[in-house]
Amino acid sequence: MNLTDYNEIRALLARHKFRFSKSMGQNFLTAAWVPEDIAESAALSEEVGVLEIGPGVGCLTRELSKRAGKVLSVELDKSLKPILAETLADCGNVEIVYGDVLKQDIPALMEAHMPGLRYAVCANLPYNVTTPVLTALIGAGCFEHITVMIQREVARRICAGTGSPDYGAFGIFVQWYMETELLFDVPPSCFVPQPKVTSSVIRLTRRLSPPLPVKDEGLLFRVVRAAFNQRRKTLVNALSAQIPGLDKAELEQMLTRLGYDPRVRGEALDIEGFVRITDEIAAAQIALS
Repeated sequence: MNLTDYNEIRALLARHKFRFSKSMGQNFLTAAWVPEDIAESAALSEEVGVLEIGPGVGCLTRELSKRAGKVLSVELDKSLKPILAETLADCGNVEIVYGDVLKQDIPALMEAHMPGLRYAVCANLPYNVTTPVLTALIGAGCFEHITVMIQREVARRICAGTGSPDYGAFGIFVQWYMETELLFDVPPSCFVPQPKVTSSVIRLTRRLSPPLPVKDEGLLFRVVRAAFNQRRKTLVNALSAQIPGLDKAELEQMLTRLGYDPRVRGEALDIEGFVRITDEIAAAQIALS
């Protein structure tokens, strides 16, 4: 069965009386080159166990099974169970868990199902859960690579650097833990039903250590979020409203000492700049305690 042929997909879904769920963000691929290229980009081998989220009818799953030691697919929609039982019947290294990946203990799940393997992620993520799922996958700390297809707008934000209008807090969070690479775009015509936006495939590679040492990592991300919560505010105004214990005058003096214009906005700072400011704030908070 060709799992990217529109007519075969339509017949398969009709046979099982399947209906697409908008709330689950279901869009199935209808272009064979897409799952092939995504799986090939994931750099898999027999020593790697790959986690897939939202297998759909299994077209990407089949490509992953050809390249990985084992595939563990997590699917929220239980109505896909008979469909996947049919389409993946000959894939002996594929296991499917039905449930919400955001409610799983991800490291424990991988260890239970893939002991002895190195871990990676490869998935066509539903648009509506991209940020929480990526946050959970990165936070799990056990994946060497994460290769995912997501909405192009989100992909640009994740990979953006200083000065880009796409640069923001989530991108800095991802780049702190992962090296990011934008691979290729996938047009809406490659899906059924067709989404209203273009998709992009990105690959995230775990850093062996953060790009820079920082005194307080939790404070760093509080500073970053405060800086981008209201992008039009100066950094002084943004931080004085969100970080207790320092007034505007102290923050202006701090920025001046670091060589920044006190009117600077967060979007003008690179990761090194946020680290320097965070370390200054951490030192000031210690002095006040």
